[in-house]
Amino acid sequence: MRTIDKLSQELGGLAGRTVLVRSDLNVPLDGSTITDDGRVRASVPTITHLTEAGARVVVCAHLGRPKGAPEAKYSLAPVARRLGELVGDGTSVTFVEETVGARAAAAVAALADGDVLVLENLRFNPGETAKADEERADFAHALADLADAFVSDGFGVVHRAQASVYDVARLLPHAAGELVRSEVEVMRRLREDPQRPYAVILGGAKVSDKLGVIESLITVADRVLVGGGMVFTFLKAQGHEVGTSLLEEDQVDTVRGYLETAAERGVEIVLPTDIVVADSFSADAAHEVVAADAIPADRMGLDIGPESEEVFARALADARTIFWNGPMGAFEMAPYASGTRAVARCLVERTRDGAMTVVGGGDSAAAVREFGHADDDFGHISTGGGASLEYLEGKELPGLQVLEERA
Repeated sequence: MRTIDKLSQELGGLAGRTVLVRSDLNVPLDGSTITDDGRVRASVPTITHLTEAGARVVVCAHLGRPKGAPEAKYSLAPVARRLGELVGDGTSVTFVEETVGARAAAAVAALADGDVLVLENLRFNPGETAKADEERADFAHALADLADAFVSDGFGVVHRAQASVYDVARLLPHAAGELVRSEVEVMRRLREDPQRPYAVILGGAKVSDKLGVIESLITVADRVLVGGGMVFTFLKAQGHEVGTSLLEEDQVDTVRGYLETAAERGVEIVLPTDIVVADSFSADAAHEVVAADAIPADRMGLDIGPESEEVFARALADARTIFWNGPMGAFEMAPYASGTRAVARCLVERTRDGAMTVVGGGDSAAAVREFGHADDDFGHISTGGGASLEYLEGKELPGLQVLEERA
């Protein structure tokens, strides 16, 4: 993958050039208020690199899942404002309520060297995510017509063959942005060259979301710690009652196979020994701690218990590499946040001791920030939950493959 500096050399410099940057600005919003600006902050180094080189930067990104038409709640306007605050007073950041077309073209033409323009949500145009190659290509050509070069810096979308991720890169001279390059380097180390012991922590709702990565990681990890809603399929595979907890019955045999494979390979699977259960999915529900093998038939598990927190801490105590993807419980509700908070605390401690710690994006990243941790409390916080899992699974990611081609 070409760097921005290599792209600059090939173009004879970036000053005066218009560079289209595919960023990942898909942040959580409460109305028009950004509740976690981690992805916006992660986009700044590449944008700054380009503006300092004199490029005219056109940022494109998506937000949420609009259905190919404008929806006010998904406008990138508040994100553009936050980006303007983060890049500093010396850089002009403007916003245009259009992705392509006459208004977008006029806004691009008005840029001076070192200016930044943010286009409206790419997914307001059906061509961005179209299944038909022709429809996607038409939108990609319209985007490419706005610029002289392309920089891919949205790691969270590199596993998608979408117009702004894949097709545009085939039309313009291109490079990988600093975020994409750093993410790929971290994920490569996790997959190919981890320091040992190597511990993987998996949580979140469903086993089915992580089948491929579980299968892949039990071939390279030394320990796999399992929490969150997915743990109940593991407990069921061991023959335990899981009550009304989230359960994927159709995955029980698959999980049983993973447990057998791990045992054969000498990989330790660490499961909770106690569970916080409640009579309903509510912060106000009556709840208690029970043994993991004694969940009442009328209760649902919503977090790992205090004993399990200690078990997990011991399993992580000597780890030199830790990858964490998925919360340990329904952390958004205070009674069920303790397990996720404890895991975050363990990673902070291991980071201070020199271990390589990676928080794998998505809800895990949101949780650690909600708990008040700074990004530099960890070795790396990924911006791409799904992309990081697919990379570790060994899948070929279209948005990375195309960066190896020459436009």
